[in-house]
Amino acid sequence: MTSDAREPAAAHLALLRAELARRGLDGFVVPRSDEHQGEYVPPSAQRLLWLTGFSGSAGVAVVLPDQAALFVDGRYTLQAQAEVDGECFVLLHLVDRPPADWLAETLRPGWRLGYDPWLHTPNGVDQLRQACTKAEAQLVACEDNPLDAVWRDRPPPPAAPVVVHPVAYAGKSATDKRGELARQLSADKLDAAVLSAPDSIAWLLNLRGGDVPYAPLPLCFALLYADASVDLFIDPRKLSPAIAKQLGDAVRSAPADRFGPALDGLAGKRVRIDPASSPAWVADRLTAGQAKLDKGADPCALPKACKNVAELDGTRAAHRRDGIALTRFFAWLATNPPGSLTEIAVADRLEVFRAAGELYRGPSFPTISGAGPNGAIVHYRSTPGTDRRLDEGQLYLVDSGGQYLDGTTDVTRTLAIGTPATAARRHFTLVLKGHIALTTARFPQGTTGSQLDVLARRPLWSAGLDYDHGTGHGVGSYLSVHEGPQRISKMASTQALLPGMIVSNEPGYYLAGAYGIRIENLVAVRPAAGPAERPMLEFETLTLAPIDRALVDRSLLDEAEADWLNAYHAEIRRALMPLLDPAAAAWLAQATEPI
Repeated sequence: MTSDAREPAAAHLALLRAELARRGLDGFVVPRSDEHQGEYVPPSAQRLLWLTGFSGSAGVAVVLPDQAALFVDGRYTLQAQAEVDGECFVLLHLVDRPPADWLAETLRPGWRLGYDPWLHTPNGVDQLRQACTKAEAQLVACEDNPLDAVWRDRPPPPAAPVVVHPVAYAGKSATDKRGELARQLSADKLDAAVLSAPDSIAWLLNLRGGDVPYAPLPLCFALLYADASVDLFIDPRKLSPAIAKQLGDAVRSAPADRFGPALDGLAGKRVRIDPASSPAWVADRLTAGQAKLDKGADPCALPKACKNVAELDGTRAAHRRDGIALTRFFAWLATNPPGSLTEIAVADRLEVFRAAGELYRGPSFPTISGAGPNGAIVHYRSTPGTDRRLDEGQLYLVDSGGQYLDGTTDVTRTLAIGTPATAARRHFTLVLKGHIALTTARFPQGTTGSQLDVLARRPLWSAGLDYDHGTGHGVGSYLSVHEGPQRISKMASTQALLPGMIVSNEPGYYLAGAYGIRIENLVAVRPAAGPAERPMLEFETLTLAPIDRALVDRSLLDEAEADWLNAYHAEIRRALMPLLDPAAAAWLAQATEPI
């Protein structure tokens, strides 16, 4: 942390503390989230970054009169240490010591802890309230955000135009989707559902936008009614007359400031609200207006996660084009001697290869391009100050993805630059064994991702090793690269994996100060072939990118694992060879030779 970076953090912290004192508050909670609880937020909502300097996608800061803390999970521990001034903020683990636990121990009796109800879910507010109760402090909902009052150069909110997502890619009309969900609302005896997640609204209405980086989302709120109509609350600058006409009479648009009055109009109605993803402000407004809250999952989440035939065909096509770009990239990288390239230059070149592909609309997240010890930072982002050369003997980790009109990709490969060390090959092969174990799993219907997570970790655990992140996340269809409700993780989950769900398979290993290893493919859940006493499921691998054979210690693989790797590489050759230029095809042929 340089002195010039330290000064803004200290200055911003002082400004916020002065504003809190003016309002009679002793503390304030600053989450990374915006009003929609999304992973990617517009510049106008980057409050945590403005306050702390931390640029990761998950974190919470708590500011008190005499101390301040930043909570991040294991993915961001090293990144936070590099970005955040330790003299201003103590760094704590978001999972091992969550903010609510720390507050319960740190708040003093009588203190007033403020929060912005737009930026916290009802579940999150409950945790803060319990912490305040334990500490004999008071939790205070702020009518406006005190940080915004001192953020003098805050950018304006985004207003990117909304576009229609064609049915050819969506696979189902918005009318059909609205009808199906409305019938479910009626069956559940609900009058309406609040939709606060932009990807749910985009999926339901077959719309896309550009309000946040890396995901084609229009920021908005909506109310879905049991008669299949929708009230859409959105900045009118985003909707052209043609779009409004195409939405039809059953979808009524209104400015965002009409959302509150519309909630008031639901008095006496049974309204679904997701307490894990909706703003607490919405629940408070509905309660004050005498609506009957039904707390449950966003009704769009599960049907959005289970991709239809057109969406699955689209993502297969997107992964073929992505595989072409990756193969051309790997072939190009192999022509450059160790030490001649830097992380940023390599990531920029990968973007050039992807951008040449049909239907490409941009990266699906910031590319992680980490050489040597930088690869051990799980969500590393190279900057001019950290940009390393890809030197002889290092490992290079590249985690990247693309947004295509017909699908979203996310792939990680770890590559040897020159000759890898024996320990690195051993660690890589242990990660590969876990990746293969999960890829080849057959499991009965009703199995959750948390039940499968151990398959990916077992080889590492046997060697006394592990990784501090989930094994798999859901992926959208030209939507968010991180999508629920499915996941593969140590964390308990009640959501079974269902046919049509897309999920990542990405075990890893990270040796701080030396290297990071991760192997990530996207897979789709499908019915399993072969005889079985009960319905079984399996994974279809979607990603088409060779795995670096130079890092594989063949002696650590059993025959079935070696056969899988050879078959996977054979499938890549079959799918991509006819589409490649001669130089890239020649490289691929050599890179996918049987082990």
